[in-house]
Amino acid sequence: MSLTPETPLPPKGKGRALRPIPMLIFGSRWLQLPLYVGLIVAQGVYVVLFLKELWHLFAHAFDFSEQQIMLAVLGLIDVVMISNLLVMVIVGGYETFVSRLNLQGHPDEPEWLSHVNASVLKIKLAMAIIGISSIHLLRTFIEAGALTSGKSTYTETGVMWQTIIHTVFILSAIGIAYVDRVSNMAIDEAKRAVSH
Repeated sequence: MSLTPETPLPPKGKGRALRPIPMLIFGSRWLQLPLYVGLIVAQGVYVVLFLKELWHLFAHAFDFSEQQIMLAVLGLIDVVMISNLLVMVIVGGYETFVSRLNLQGHPDEPEWLSHVNASVLKIKLAMAIIGISSIHLLRTFIEAGALTSGKSTYTETGVMWQTIIHTVFILSAIGIAYVDRVSNMAIDEAKRAVSH
């Protein structure tokens, strides 16, 4: 796991050799490497999708109505937000579960990476999913404006279920943040009790 700022670094060269079974178990974390490489490939696919959608918007800039342009721009924002989510999972997951990236002092080191751990990563991912869901819901609401005319591909039930699912995402993120806060408070209290 990644180190938090208050976790001291172990002295270099002082590590003892692991027995074979613990070494195998600890080394199994490298099995995740192909998963992160696969996500990098998926990131490349999203870049191609973004460029395709941008070209489509540019080619039809004078043909589209304001609503169609808004929907196309929301589609671009959606691709960017999913791409941001991929970066968080790739960088944060690798740093947390596989190996340190050793980016300290690098000018492009993400600010959030210095204090990332599994619980911080879960909260960041939950917030990113809520953002993506918000964009999808906004697109649905815009397209559902034609619901009464019968030209919409959405039904009232479909819009209702998307809203309910979005609300569940929000409640889940609040729950994750609350559990994280309670566990951090318990850890802080335990540290204070030990220090007294």
